[in-house]
Amino acid sequence: MLQAIRNLFKSWIVIAIFGVLVVVAFLFFGIEGYFSQSNATWVAKVDGHQISQQDFTTALNNYRESQMKAPGNTMDAADFEKPEVKQQVLKQLVNRQLLLNENDKLGIRVPDAAIRDQIASFPVFQVNGKFDSTAYLAYLAQIGKTAQEFQDSIRTDLATRQLPEAIVDTAFSTPDEAEAFLRLQLQTRDFAYVDLPPPAPTAQQSDVTDAQVEDYYKAHKSAFMTPEQVSLNYIDLNAATMKITPDLSDKALQARYDKEKSKFVSPPQWEVAHILISLPAKATAAEKQAALAKAQKVDALAKAPGADFAKLAEQYSDDLGSRRQGGDLGWLQKGDAGPEFQAALDKMTKGEISAPVLTSDGYHIIDLRDVRVGHTETFAQAHDQLVQEATKDARADAYRDIGGKLTDMVYNDPTSLKPAAKKLGLTIQTTPLFGRGGAKTGLAANPKVVKAAFSDLVLVQGNTADPINLGTDHMVVVHLDKHVAAAPKPLAEVSDQIKQSIIQQRVDVSAKTLADAAFAKLQGGTQLDALATAAGQKVEQQKDAQRNAAGVAPDLLTAVFKLAHPAKGSDTKALVPLANGHYALVALSAVKPGDASKVPAEARSFLGEQMARAFGEADLQAFLSVLRKHSKIETAPQRL
Repeated sequence: MLQAIRNLFKSWIVIAIFGVLVVVAFLFFGIEGYFSQSNATWVAKVDGHQISQQDFTTALNNYRESQMKAPGNTMDAADFEKPEVKQQVLKQLVNRQLLLNENDKLGIRVPDAAIRDQIASFPVFQVNGKFDSTAYLAYLAQIGKTAQEFQDSIRTDLATRQLPEAIVDTAFSTPDEAEAFLRLQLQTRDFAYVDLPPPAPTAQQSDVTDAQVEDYYKAHKSAFMTPEQVSLNYIDLNAATMKITPDLSDKALQARYDKEKSKFVSPPQWEVAHILISLPAKATAAEKQAALAKAQKVDALAKAPGADFAKLAEQYSDDLGSRRQGGDLGWLQKGDAGPEFQAALDKMTKGEISAPVLTSDGYHIIDLRDVRVGHTETFAQAHDQLVQEATKDARADAYRDIGGKLTDMVYNDPTSLKPAAKKLGLTIQTTPLFGRGGAKTGLAANPKVVKAAFSDLVLVQGNTADPINLGTDHMVVVHLDKHVAAAPKPLAEVSDQIKQSIIQQRVDVSAKTLADAAFAKLQGGTQLDALATAAGQKVEQQKDAQRNAAGVAPDLLTAVFKLAHPAKGSDTKALVPLANGHYALVALSAVKPGDASKVPAEARSFLGEQMARAFGEADLQAFLSVLRKHSKIETAPQRL
């Protein structure tokens, strides 16, 4: 049942929800620069509002940056120059302008308070969980914007979100719709089938002449090609393997130790369990007295000989977070607990149980299980760590320096790696030949490298690819070394393969003829078991089979669940082609709706939410289509 639900969520609902997330998010990428006026030519007009080339360039750059940083990305620089990618970016800019225009018509405005709240929520502007104006101003200085410019960009971004979010959020689905979907998705079917394997080739079918082989070879030459292959020259820059000579003198390490001394300080820690007798926020004197009396009672029980503190915590503690763990709070440092709690810890010794301690939460009975005395590592004790960190930092610095220079040099001269390698003292390596499927090991096993190798920039133009990020402080730049074009294999090399293909084609024709004849008999009234006996096979029965039933060929299940419901007293019959020349004679006898009540209420509720999001996405797409239909949109793709 749970597997069925998981499969359900892989279907159109999830695809639709992914679509709404992509559409809503993609509508808003790059909140800067879209609406600055320019004297340059425009790439689109939406009811007279121009989208400039600068607007488009900013959006394309933002899209490129987001894609290149995405996990598992296999796009390279050349992909972003493809017309279809540029058209996709332009479409999102047009959608954005359509929404802004509609906001103006509807009088939708973003209040200043919403802008302040949005800015204050950004982690980059927060210190200790609160908005910090100094961090905010420092960021503005870094990006070269005034506060007003940045606020305007936030206002525009929020404005373009309002309508899509309102449309999606107001969509809904009913429980009946979710149940109807589940009944269909969890539907089961009863059917029987006979697997008809292909016949063995006859002597006549196996008789293939040299002329027939040659004719087949000429007609299917593209199927017998040696694959196109390339090898690459490359420079692999990896901070972890860079040869550097950092300053590891005692003087340099001592300076580093003094600067980062706080890293080598281990504060005191207390391993603690507790039992909480809680108090309401504005407890009365009577409530406080009752809680104290209960705490004193529990405290006495905890201190009794042979007492089990963990069981007492499970029985009496009002702290739901720790009660199930026997009151265990783990290791605490100063600042982890309130001042009253900490003051009690400071006075306790290992193994001691405190008297009830009053805090704003209530009364705590504290069990101090262990204590770690704080200490500071000496310079000598920290020496090895200082060496490792100094070496790592030196490598990172060298990587940034050399990596920046290497990037600049290959951009300035993309025709060869030799000048950059010579000037920077780097080694050019060469890969073995590999095809578009990449290699099993080595650099060419990386999909990003393979994509770059066969890109127009490298393969056709003969230029160096943009640096490829292979991980933290690790990149590679590649340049074409050798290109071996695809070529036909000699006839003698593939002759046996062609003979087998010709024989197989003949067998496939026979298999289809026999299967059609058997199916005609099934439709004519011959029983399935009789046809199975004639074919030397047996009838396979499937009762209450689900869409993902184990032990049944997936293509057979797919076909069975597409068959029409059988009429009363008869079966729905079908001939289903399977893999490797097999066919299946099928008799569908019953279709049973799924039982939605067997799906947990939480799963049904989740499904309803996802269906509502999917409906909202459909509404949003329809809304954008209407806006496009009733707006004057002009585009200039030649300027992209």
